[in-house]
Amino acid sequence: MDEMEFASYLQRSGKKAHVIQGLVVKVKIFEQYLVEKKNSTLEQASRQDILDFASTLDEQQRKIILRGIALYYKSKGNLAIARIANEKREMEIAKDRQALRLKEIRGINPEVIAKLSSLGIKNIEQMLQVGKTSSDRDVLAKQTGIAVETILELVKLSDLARIPGVKGIRARLYYDAGFETLEKLAQCDPDELRQFLIAFV
Repeated sequence: MDEMEFASYLQRSGKKAHVIQGLVVKVKIFEQYLVEKKNSTLEQASRQDILDFASTLDEQQRKIILRGIALYYKSKGNLAIARIANEKREMEIAKDRQALRLKEIRGINPEVIAKLSSLGIKNIEQMLQVGKTSSDRDVLAKQTGIAVETILELVKLSDLARIPGVKGIRARLYYDAGFETLEKLAQCDPDELRQFLIAFV
């Protein structure tokens, strides 16, 4: 590995010196694995090499080391291998992510939350699963005694809350401001949306 070249790429990307040093070390660990276990080099590494290497690491190591590997291959223009390392890393990160709990969404009646919770529906992912279709929502309404309109509102709020950086409060803000679906949000110019929400608040 040309450490100077990789470090220069990372520096241009805005990484701090101690971060750069750590990322270089991570790639060297992979490089050593390739030499010792695969009789190969960084340039020859395949998809399977990435997956085999990842299987030798614990969960925390996978997140950290695969980040360095993904950035290294991105710096070399090998986007296919960079994508594999990044996807494997994202899978590890996703394991740790906890879905937002329904009770964290603003403006939901606690009795509604309690009824859903009694059926094991406690977070936004579960809400989206059980309220996916109109017929699903009808069944859930009959099971719980919750109005179909309230269930649909919860499904829409749950969908909004899946957007990175959007949690219970912001999902409610978007919903109450009239942007109750991802499609409506996607149609907005970001600056106009920001100004509209400032005025709405």
